[in-house]
Amino acid sequence: MAGTINRDDVASVRQRASIEQIVGQYVTLTPAGVGSMRGLCPFHDERSPSFHVRPAVGRYHCFGCGEGGDVIDFIMKLDGMSFVEAVEYLAPRAGVELRYEAGGQRPEPSGPQRARLLEVHRLAAQFYREALAGPEAAIGREFLTGRGFGKEAAEDFGVGYAPQGWSALLDSLRGRNFTEPELKATGLFSEGQRGLYDRFRGRLIWPIRDVTGEVIGFGARRLHDDDQGPKYLNTPDTQLYKKAQVLYGIDLAKSAIRTDRTVVVVEGYTDVMACHLAGVRNAVATCGTAFGEDHVKIVRRLMGDTGGARLTVGAVGAKVVFTFDGDEAGQNAALKSFGLDQQFLAQTFVAVDPDGLDPCDVRLHRGDEAVRGLLEARVPLFEFVIKTTLAGHDLNTPEGRVTALRAAAPVVARLRDSALRPEYGRRLAGWLGMDTDTVLATVTRAGTSGSRSPTADQAASASGGQSSRRPDRRDPMVRAEALSLGALLQAPEAIRADPAALRVADDLAADAYVVPQYRAVFSAVAAAGGVRAAGKDWVTQVAREAGEDFASVVNELAVTPLPHDKPDTLGVYGGSVMSKVLDGYLTRRIGDLRGAMQRAGEGTDEAQRLFVEMIALETKRRSLRSD
Repeated sequence: MAGTINRDDVASVRQRASIEQIVGQYVTLTPAGVGSMRGLCPFHDERSPSFHVRPAVGRYHCFGCGEGGDVIDFIMKLDGMSFVEAVEYLAPRAGVELRYEAGGQRPEPSGPQRARLLEVHRLAAQFYREALAGPEAAIGREFLTGRGFGKEAAEDFGVGYAPQGWSALLDSLRGRNFTEPELKATGLFSEGQRGLYDRFRGRLIWPIRDVTGEVIGFGARRLHDDDQGPKYLNTPDTQLYKKAQVLYGIDLAKSAIRTDRTVVVVEGYTDVMACHLAGVRNAVATCGTAFGEDHVKIVRRLMGDTGGARLTVGAVGAKVVFTFDGDEAGQNAALKSFGLDQQFLAQTFVAVDPDGLDPCDVRLHRGDEAVRGLLEARVPLFEFVIKTTLAGHDLNTPEGRVTALRAAAPVVARLRDSALRPEYGRRLAGWLGMDTDTVLATVTRAGTSGSRSPTADQAASASGGQSSRRPDRRDPMVRAEALSLGALLQAPEAIRADPAALRVADDLAADAYVVPQYRAVFSAVAAAGGVRAAGKDWVTQVAREAGEDFASVVNELAVTPLPHDKPDTLGVYGGSVMSKVLDGYLTRRIGDLRGAMQRAGEGTDEAQRLFVEMIALETKRRSLRSD
């Protein structure tokens, strides 16, 4: 249709876009055997990594939830893009200049599309940055200076200013040929009886970027006394911006989070700035909402929060450090975060300044080293929660101590590490000034009386999970069938280059595969022209031939690591596993013919015909085994 992207260009994007780099922006990947990488799946919550990427094939697959595909599929699914948007997003990163079938340039979209919305945000961020240098923005510059941020810091974080007029940004963008629906879809404008007007007016502006660095929204701080709006005003939820899934500073912090396996969660934009300028490069903040489950998933994927040493103070492993104000609101935030603690395998900590200062004020009054010191003085989150719980009771009276014990015991009972519960039970007894045995017994009762819901992984295991519906590869023949298809999908060039392997590939037929899914995949391989016709978009062609029912199986086989993945031996290996499948088929077929001969009766024409066929198959099997 008009405006569709040239197919060869799409294939080039698939081939040249670095899937490990694109996926690596969202997931911490580690080596998982020759030619394979793995990490925590970004499509479902898991504790052990089952998400695999095969850079040489350009595919990914999660052996836990079954999600898989190529680099285009990944961007479409994770960022909510359409196919065209995903290709256009990846093309410049892959060095591919796209051509459109309608004649050179893409026609104007009929409705808001991601690429157009991102362009609006890019121009808006530029507009706000430039406005910060104007006379009207002096109040914004004074605000930044008063919090220890100079011109260079403002530029580094892209801070800007929204003029007080009703349509300063709107007028600027209308000259850029954006449509009314596109402007409305950005969330940058409100709508009244007279039409659209600027949402942010007379405010200091922070651009909010996604993990790839694209501006997807803004946060705005009130500056003028006559501004009756909230102190902080953010972009509303839009196609690009979902506040429950956004962390301010994630684009700047992602590298440090991956390297250090530590994330620092602060409460505001200026706190993020203060931490980064003080050398704490893994700081992020939520945007107008509390830290929630979607945020947990983001940081777990970046940290590679897969377990290992945990919960012991000082142990090497993934860490999450929350900073809260020392007031009641900060304490409530800590209590809520403890409710999310069970979703982390990482150690979780709290850093609270004794004077109740946030990181921005700590830096302003005491300097960069004090910010780092605040975070180094962190305490385990559960210890902070226990002490916060006790602080709400009068421990000078027997009644107060008993009430405090009843409130704190469930907290100790909820500790993930069962080995820590007795230790913190004893500490609780000391803090309360009560008998240790009494406190430990109360903790035990609190643990047994509460119902515990299984984790997602436990639930999947109890119900069998999706993986149990996969063919059992512990069976040698099933494994050989899977690996043979893996070789056909992943290494058609190597098989073509090896004459013996190519002969076996030509002799294979769908009937050689016992597993129904694998038989369907081989049929798709044959329908796509076999390895002799395999081109640069080979796996995609096979998946298309396989149809929706078996496309995921194709993808899984294309990502399954091969035991021998060296270019100089891959063709030989592929030939060997295909030979095993073909040998199994010939053996089964010879056995079937022997049974048919007996049923036909000795000396009959049918028995003679079957005997001739059996001899031909036996000759082929001997030849196969002698190669």
